[in-house]
Amino acid sequence: MPPFIATTSEATPKPIIVVERTNFDNWLASQSDAYKSWIAAHDFELEDGKLLLLPGTDHGIEAVLYVKDSAWDIWSLADLPGQLPAGSYSLETELDEREATDLATGWSLGTYNFDRYKKNKKNYATLILPDGADESKIARTVKAMTLVRDLINTPAGDLGPSALEAAASQVAGEFEAEQTNIIGDDLLTYHFPMVHAVGRAAADAPRLIDIVWGDKNAPKVTLVGKGVCFDSGGLDIKSAAGMLMMKKDMGGAATVLGLAHMIMDANLPVRLRVLIPAVENAISGNAFHPGDVLTSRNGKTVEIGNTDAEGRLILADALAAADEESPDLLIDMATLTGAARVAVGTEIAATFTDDDALFEAIEENARLEKDPVWRMPLWDDYRHLIDSKIADINNSGSGAGYAGAITAGLFLKEFVENAASWVHFDIMAYNVRSRPGRPNGGEAFAMRALFSLIEKRYPS
Repeated sequence: MPPFIATTSEATPKPIIVVERTNFDNWLASQSDAYKSWIAAHDFELEDGKLLLLPGTDHGIEAVLYVKDSAWDIWSLADLPGQLPAGSYSLETELDEREATDLATGWSLGTYNFDRYKKNKKNYATLILPDGADESKIARTVKAMTLVRDLINTPAGDLGPSALEAAASQVAGEFEAEQTNIIGDDLLTYHFPMVHAVGRAAADAPRLIDIVWGDKNAPKVTLVGKGVCFDSGGLDIKSAAGMLMMKKDMGGAATVLGLAHMIMDANLPVRLRVLIPAVENAISGNAFHPGDVLTSRNGKTVEIGNTDAEGRLILADALAAADEESPDLLIDMATLTGAARVAVGTEIAATFTDDDALFEAIEENARLEKDPVWRMPLWDDYRHLIDSKIADINNSGSGAGYAGAITAGLFLKEFVENAASWVHFDIMAYNVRSRPGRPNGGEAFAMRALFSLIEKRYPS
């Protein structure tokens, strides 16, 4: 059972009475004089999500009044476990299966706290599982979201490439998936030269994590996640301020691990492959240089315009490996560009694909899951911005900072030729502010939307 969700309670749960704002006067007219006086004394505001504790005859809490003025979604009740006194509560309103499932999921996610280094002493309220809720879906979503958040929130000193490999092994082991890890100089032997180049300066060796699960004859779904466990910028070193949040630069890897966990837990009929190039972009005597030319896995030569554009380099090798199998669906996730944050802010997943039907499906599922995405153009006329005079392509280009998210997508597109459908996500992977159910810190962008898409695209 997910945290702070229960099917039974030793004590009688206190009801959360949901009242539509437009029907509030009618509801109030039918209540006791004591309730009427209590509500009047508190000058209760009829706003969506407002609540008021209603007293009983023993001077304790008898019920909770909750005002509803909008459609239910996953985050509607996510603040309540922290607002209500500890104890058990039941939701007194009619719900369909999706509403019941979403509300319980959001309630549990509203209790998330990263407590590895500082214990959380708060005692949250528990929700009795609403009638009709899909318990397995709730547990699946909460576990995957918690996995992603925990990984992103863990500092780089405790989550380098080897620790990320161990986390991936835990996920793979839970579902008896096959895992191969190519580490250090073996990356050259097995043709992942750009992963090696980016990560070779770090004390914790670079590696390519490769997980395979499912029927080999099923449709191939491949997930590629950027696993830069810390990004100093390399020799094009970041400022001190620019490094402060770089523990989150493996957010793409964390997100695809969470999505993979959901797919395997649901036993979807796909041949799943997860590729995570895991590196630290560090500085030492053998760091790669601005101006170097690297030969990628698919043979394209890449001039290094900036060592701080390292994520696309390691993704390119991994995408090329994924593309060799001609997957039916290829998804990559990256915490890639500041340009995307300028374009869509910090709370929307910038999405790039040439497949109109695929994006329409992603967008529809994002809307249903309250997991926002926004399509950005793969504008081929900007391809010249990443031309190189001495190599096939430049990793940062000559655009003076213009169209940075688009040119990153165009760079990656160079390494995808055979996949039936491909989509690239440029995500923040971090909540810069706290909202109900979404505390400041690591976050799984677009993961719930993508799982919903895959579940419908490949039904059991």
